[in-house]
Amino acid sequence: MTEAATKRPRGRPRKNGPNAPVSAEAGTGGLSLQFSLLKKIRGKNRANRALAFLAQLRIPEGRTAGKPLKLAGFQKRFVRGALADGVMVGLLSIGRGNAKTALSAGLSLAELVGALDAKPQPKREILFAARNRDQAKTAFNFLVGYIEGLPEEDQALFTIRRGSKLEVEFEGNGGGLARVIAADGKSILGGAPTLAVLDERAAWEPAKGETLENAILSGLGKRDGRALIISTSAPDDTNAFSRWLDDPPPGTYVQEHRPAFGLPADDLESLLEANPGATEGIGSTPDWLVAQARRAIARGGSALSSFRNLNRNERVSSESRSVLVTVDEWLSAEVSPDELPERAGPCVLGVDLGGSRSMSAAAFYWPETGRLEAVGTFPSTPSLADRGAADGVGERYSQMFDRGELTVLGEATVPPGAWLAEVVRRLDGVQPACICGDRFRNAEFVEAMNAAGLSRVPFIWRGFGWKDGSEDIERFRRALFDGEIFVAPSMLLRSAFSDAITLVDPAGNHKLAKARSLGRIDAAAASVLAVAQGARMKATPERKPRVAWL
Repeated sequence: MTEAATKRPRGRPRKNGPNAPVSAEAGTGGLSLQFSLLKKIRGKNRANRALAFLAQLRIPEGRTAGKPLKLAGFQKRFVRGALADGVMVGLLSIGRGNAKTALSAGLSLAELVGALDAKPQPKREILFAARNRDQAKTAFNFLVGYIEGLPEEDQALFTIRRGSKLEVEFEGNGGGLARVIAADGKSILGGAPTLAVLDERAAWEPAKGETLENAILSGLGKRDGRALIISTSAPDDTNAFSRWLDDPPPGTYVQEHRPAFGLPADDLESLLEANPGATEGIGSTPDWLVAQARRAIARGGSALSSFRNLNRNERVSSESRSVLVTVDEWLSAEVSPDELPERAGPCVLGVDLGGSRSMSAAAFYWPETGRLEAVGTFPSTPSLADRGAADGVGERYSQMFDRGELTVLGEATVPPGAWLAEVVRRLDGVQPACICGDRFRNAEFVEAMNAAGLSRVPFIWRGFGWKDGSEDIERFRRALFDGEIFVAPSMLLRSAFSDAITLVDPAGNHKLAKARSLGRIDAAAASVLAVAQGARMKATPERKPRVAWL
C-alpha cells in the first residue's frame, strides 16, 4: 500500500474507524472512495485526471514488466485529444506493437474505477469490442494485468470472470463493469456503455462490423459515453476505419501515424513516423524494424505487403490472394518526371472502353524506351466528388483531376469517338502504331475509330478471358520485373493496380478482375494491353527488305 493510502488525515477521527471509506474530499463528488490510486487525482479535466491515474499503474508484461507506466509523447497527445471536451470518438492509427491496446486498457481501468470524472456515474459500463473473442481478449488481459499490479487491498475490490463471459466488476466508487464482446451487434442492443474500445477496427468483417459499431455508438449517447477506435491501417480507402480517418464526423479526434506512400520499406525516418514508440522504449526497436523491413524486401510478395500494412501502417492489402502486381513491384517502375524516357519509336495505345457510366481509360507505351503514360475519363454526371463518395474513395478522383490524370467528357456517358480523338491528341500529332482493345466491344471501337479519324490505324483485338488475358498478364509482369516499364508517379495507376487481382483457373491461367465491386481497374487493364502488345512487337524479328534483282 502506498504512503498516501496509509497516512491518517489530520483533524477529528473518522466516525466509522480507520478502515472506513475515504470521504468525498478526494474529488469523487460524494461517492465513497475505496481505491487508493484515486487519492492523487485532482481537478475536473478528464485528460489530466487520466494521465495522473495512468502514471500510478505498472506495466503488466513485456521486457519492462513491473516498472511504473510511463507514457510516450504520442500517447499523452492521444489521451488529451480523445478525452477533450466535445469529443465522442477518439481514433488512433499506428503501427503494430506501439501499445495502443495497452493504452486503451489503461484508460478503460480509469473509467472502470471512476477516475476520469470528478463526479463519476454509478454503474459504469466498459466494452472491449473486436472482430472475435480472442482479439478482444487482448485488451481484457491488459486490464487484468494492470489490476494484478495494484495493492492487495485494491485488488480485493475487483471480481474477474474468465468463463463463458470475460468480465471485470468493480465494487467501489459507484461500481462498474468491463466486458468483452465480439462482432455481433445484436448481443449489445439495449446497452449503455460509458466507454467502448473498438480494437483493430480495420480487421472487422464489413457487415458484422458495421452492425456492432452502430449498436455501440447508439448506446454511447444514452450516458454521454466515449469510444476509442484503434487499429493499424486498413488495406484500402473503402474500409470503414479508413472512412473514419479520412472523413471524420463532428466530435471526432483523429491521430494517424502513417508515412507518405511510395517510400522504401526500410526507410528509417518513415518507419519511426509509423512507430513513434520505437525511440521511447515501446515495442520494436529501430534496428529491429530496419532489419525486419530488409527481410521483407528480400522475401517480397505478401510478406512485404504485410510488413507495409502492419509495421509501416500503410494502406496496403496484406492478403495472400493473387494480385496482379504488389505495391513494391509497381513502385519499382516509378521514376521522377525528369528521369522519364523520351517518347521515341512506335507507340502502342491500349484502350479499355468503359460502359455507360464507368471510366474509360487509355495507356500509351513506347516499347523502345519503356515509357508508359495513362489517362482516365469519367462522364460529368455525377460529379467527381459524388462519384468518389459513392465508390468509397473520398476525394481521390478530384485529386486525379487536379493532377491531370483524369478528365471529364460528356454528360451521363463518355462519347467513344470524341474521347478517342481527345486521347490521341495527347500524342502531339504522332499517330499510334496500333491500338489494342477488347474484341467484345468490336462495333463500338470501329465507330469510335472512324469518328476519331483513326480508321487506318491497325487495331489488335484482345480478349480479357483466360486465353488472351493470361498471355497479356504474363507479358506485362515480365516487362515490369525486367525493368522495361518506366512511369511517372500516377495516382490513377496506383489506384487501379491496388484494386486489380487475377483469377486463376485449374490450369494456372490468369485473367484480370476487380478486388472489390466498386474498384476501378480500367487504367490497369489498358496498361496491360499496351505493354503486352509492345512486348510482342519487340519479340518479333524485323523483316529485312528483299533484294530486287535486275
